[in-house]
Amino acid sequence: MSDSTYNESFRRNIGLVDLTEQELLRDATVGIAGLGGVGGQHMATLARMGIGGFNVADFDTFELANINRQYGATTKTIGQAKAEVMKEVILDINQSCRIKLFKEGITENNVAEFLKGLDVVIDGIDFFEIDARRLLFNTAREMGIYALTCGPIGFGATLQVFSPSGMSFDEYFAINDKMTYPQKIVAFAVGLTPKPLHLKYMDLNKVSLKDHTGPAIASACALCATLAATETLKIITKKGEVKAVPHYFQFDPFRQIYKAGYLRKGGKNPLQRLKRKYLAKKFAKQLGE
Repeated sequence: MSDSTYNESFRRNIGLVDLTEQELLRDATVGIAGLGGVGGQHMATLARMGIGGFNVADFDTFELANINRQYGATTKTIGQAKAEVMKEVILDINQSCRIKLFKEGITENNVAEFLKGLDVVIDGIDFFEIDARRLLFNTAREMGIYALTCGPIGFGATLQVFSPSGMSFDEYFAINDKMTYPQKIVAFAVGLTPKPLHLKYMDLNKVSLKDHTGPAIASACALCATLAATETLKIITKKGEVKAVPHYFQFDPFRQIYKAGYLRKGGKNPLQRLKRKYLAKKFAKQLGE
C-alpha cells in the first residue's frame, strides 16, 4: 500500500489522532495471541485503525460453533485455519500490513519469538487455557511489553492492562504454580470481574470446566475489541493516561453499568478471597469434588 493509499484509507481517523500519531500506528506491531471470540475482533478493529503489523498465534480451525461470535467464522471458512483466514481478511483491508503467523499457538518454545519487536500484546487465548495465558503475560513482562486482557463477560466486557513495571499477572490474579487447575480458573475469573455484574442474568450452570465451554455472545466480543483497541492506541501514541492493574474497567451494556475501579492488593484483596471461595464451591459441585 502506497503512502497516498494508506493516508486516504485512514484519513477519517485524523481529528481523533493527528498525522504523527497515525504514523506511529502504521509503524507499530501488535501481538494477538488467539483468534477465537475476541482475537479476530481485536485484529480487525486494529487493522481498520491503521496498525501496520501483527504477530498472530493460533493453532485452531473454524467450526460451526464459532459462527455466533468469531470474526472470520462463516459457512465458507469452516475447517480452515483461523490464522490464515484472518491474514486474508486483514490484507484485504491493508495490502501492505506486516503479518507473521505462529500456527502452533503460544508455547514455551516460541513465546519469546512471538513477542519480539511488539509494541503491545493482546490476550485472545481461550478463557480456560490459563497456563498458556500465564506464560504469555509473564514473558511479556520480562521483555518489557505492555499486555492487555479483555474478556467478554455476559453482555459486557472487562479490561485489565499490565504494565511491565507494574503489578504482574500472577500478583493481580493471585495465581501460583502450586494451585490446581480449577483454583487457577476461579482466580482468573474473579480477577477479571471484581464487580460480577453478569451474575444477575448469566446461568453459571452453562459453564463447564470439563468441556471448556461457557456462554459467549457477539456483542460482548465486539465490545472487548473496542476497549482493547482504544487502550492499544493510547499506549502506542502515548495519548492519554494508561491505568494498569490493579486498576480495572468493566462495562455491562445490558445493565447499563460502567465501573472503573482500583482493586487494592489485587487477588489478595479480602473480598476477592470470599468470591473465590464461592466460585470454588460452585465448580467443586459441578466436578463432583
